[in-house]
Amino acid sequence: MIGILLAAVSGLVWGVGDFSGGKASQRSDALLVVVLSKAASLPLLLLYLVLMPAAVRPEVLAWGGAAGILGVLGMFVFYRALAGGAMAVVAPVSAVTSALLPLVVGLVSGERPGAVALAGAGCAIVAIGLVSLAPGGSGGPVTRRLVVLALVSGTAFGLFFTCLSQAGEGSGLWPIVGAQLAALAVGAFPALRRIRAGAPWPGGAPLRWLVLAGALDMSANALYLLAVQRGDLSIIAPVASLYPVTTVLLAMLIDRERMRPVQLAGLGLAATALVLVAS
Repeated sequence: MIGILLAAVSGLVWGVGDFSGGKASQRSDALLVVVLSKAASLPLLLLYLVLMPAAVRPEVLAWGGAAGILGVLGMFVFYRALAGGAMAVVAPVSAVTSALLPLVVGLVSGERPGAVALAGAGCAIVAIGLVSLAPGGSGGPVTRRLVVLALVSGTAFGLFFTCLSQAGEGSGLWPIVGAQLAALAVGAFPALRRIRAGAPWPGGAPLRWLVLAGALDMSANALYLLAVQRGDLSIIAPVASLYPVTTVLLAMLIDRERMRPVQLAGLGLAATALVLVAS
């Protein structure tokens, strides 16, 4: 039960972090926002390491590093897919793929959750797709390339979840250290190229939003890691992947965006999913 609770909280925090990163990206280069937000989260990560000490092992850092590389590459591919239009297709395809892959990996590796919990995980995956649907009029034509990019980004995000789960119990937060440092190593060069090409350094409100996004994203990673150490990957990952629910709700409350009926149905299904996996 504690694993499900941690997973739900991690999804909540991830959603707020994504909303914050989106606000920062509205007025700054998206790539710079991603890289700088991860750099800004390092002091908070150091504090977490002090509060939750654990022995560091090379294989733990390696799994975390693999997760970090996959996560940041998935983000780059996802942004490229969104830039091509057809957000109503790209976002849900990526989100559903990222939640479905860990479920399949968990089941193939021998996890056998109860039928009710598994039904809840299935409801969560469907809810993620419904909530992620953008307004029908947004975006351009759907092409095979965009669908492939959405699938690639979703696969990368799903493997991010899976790699973190492989660190094992007793690893503390060291996998997150590996993930953050690896993501920075991968993103530093393209970020420097953007700056040299004239991309402005974020300041003012965008800077505050990206610092908040970095702290929340890293904290959500840590919560997810703690959750997956206490539960089945096939259940924890779909619950944690419900983060689009928070992002959509914040967009409605703060930006006054209107929700479509299909998104409201997704919210109801997400609530059903949480009840089922917690029962």
